[in-house]
Amino acid sequence: MAGMKGKQTVWDMVRSLAVIGVVVAGIYIFVPHDDKSDPTHVVDYRVETITARRAAPYPVAVPVGLPAQWRATSVTYDRKAANAWHLGFLDPKGQYVAIEQSSDASVKHLTSVTQKAKPTGQTQQIGDQAWERWEGEKYDALVRQEQGYATVVTGTASFEELGAMVAALEFKQETQQAPRQGS
Repeated sequence: MAGMKGKQTVWDMVRSLAVIGVVVAGIYIFVPHDDKSDPTHVVDYRVETITARRAAPYPVAVPVGLPAQWRATSVTYDRKAANAWHLGFLDPKGQYVAIEQSSDASVKHLTSVTQKAKPTGQTQQIGDQAWERWEGEKYDALVRQEQGYATVVTGTASFEELGAMVAALEFKQETQQAPRQGS
């Protein structure tokens, strides 16, 4: 009788697995899924831009007039981390481009935000400004150091695409207005 009990247990387990397999297959077939969909989560950076432009001690850089194929994927402003502004994008070719600004213009900080890129000694003229070219294994970058802050446009994109982002940047700083007195 003991031998028969063991066979029934194995057979019960096989039937249970078969039932579970049918349920899982049904869920897979009937639940819609799109294997070709783009997993990129696009973010709206308008509120963070207003906040950063009011809080940062430097003019905050935000692109204006980029084609719709440029998709914003991340945005942060951290006052405690040297007023660090970050705005990340995917360019039309799917390459990453980030705008990094901070009141920390040290080589250590610049190396960190460029993923260990190093200055090449070359510049790239964009509009009326010369930007330093930095190259690295992961990211390349265009770097501009101003009085009290640095702006870095970095990522996996080509220098041409990084330059397109720089050309679209609008540097702006908003001052907080005093509240109106009631009359």
